[in-house]
Amino acid sequence: MKQFAVIGLGRFGSSVARTLHAAGHQVLGIDESEERVRHNLDNCTRAVEADATDEQALRALGIRNFDTVIVGVGGDIQASILVTLMLKELGVKHVLAKAQSELHGRVLYKIGADRVVFPERDMGSRVAKSLVATNILEYIELAPDISILEFMVGPTMVGHSLRQLDFRNKYQANIIAVKRGDEFSLALKADEKIEEGDVLVVVGKNDDLRRLERV
Repeated sequence: MKQFAVIGLGRFGSSVARTLHAAGHQVLGIDESEERVRHNLDNCTRAVEADATDEQALRALGIRNFDTVIVGVGGDIQASILVTLMLKELGVKHVLAKAQSELHGRVLYKIGADRVVFPERDMGSRVAKSLVATNILEYIELAPDISILEFMVGPTMVGHSLRQLDFRNKYQANIIAVKRGDEFSLALKADEKIEEGDVLVVVGKNDDLRRLERV
């Protein structure tokens, strides 16, 4: 069980909090709106009303002790940048921040964010699942029901060929690339053996791809 803090309980933040909490993880929800806190009491282990731009408030909440802190602050770009910067200075190990634009995202990375997501591309629930499913590295949503999934192969796949894995029949999904170290292979051969540490890039329907989270 991991510990997460979600700062900003708007549509994105509440979706992340709800998914993490439903998966059995400890979730602290933080928002300066009393109404949003009240609406998310069932989505979090604990939800508090606090100003996340107040460094002392973050310290009092023990923010540095969380495995991951998600910055889901709304349209206030300045607050988003300030909170992200303070979290890294306070020693938070992993900060995921929501960006409003590509430029905003670049700034967040510059000041130390470990991962940046864009709400128009990344559903909150899918981001949450990628945080707790350790084999899932990335989701790219192509359409409401179709995504590209990048995931680390598990021990049950190592030593098997792509033909033996038979993704098309088992998962109704197609392997489009294999990443091995720093190299991507797009010209896939059916008899190519999967090695430990390989990353598979797969495309398919979201309902089918979800089964790979448990592989």
